[in-house]
Amino acid sequence: MRAAPAKALAPIAVLTLLAACGPTLYMPPKPDPTKAPEYAEAVDRLAALDRQAEAAFKAGRTQEAASDITQGQPYQSFLLSAPRPTLPAMEAASDLDDIYARMMLAGHRDGWARMFYQKNAARWRTWKPESPESAARLRQAEAGLAECDRRLKQQ
Repeated sequence: MRAAPAKALAPIAVLTLLAACGPTLYMPPKPDPTKAPEYAEAVDRLAALDRQAEAAFKAGRTQEAASDITQGQPYQSFLLSAPRPTLPAMEAASDLDDIYARMMLAGHRDGWARMFYQKNAARWRTWKPESPESAARLRQAEAGLAECDRRLKQQ
């Protein structure tokens, strides 16, 4: 075999050098949003709104509970936007959905209630590491789903 002429190898050598001079593929990791002070503040604020909504709902003040739930939704979205939300954030988000589901169930909006129970069931079915608390929350969501299904079959 004959060696390739130098003219034919020149473009390959130029391309190899250009590729070596290009930007690196390394990208520094993004900062963890759960470490930011505003994340912890949002967890605390959502947990407080959950408690307020729960108390209002139990006292029969559904409009007040609905207002607290509505105020909590932006916090919930912010907390769940983290790639790996913290357990307290997940619990606060779950509590908000649970209260909302129970309100929907009380108002005979069984399909909507089912959607919120389903979100919680999916949330806790995939939570790692599993714990007695996460298992209890999963059972609670599945019980809500069963109640919704029972009601929807009666319609």
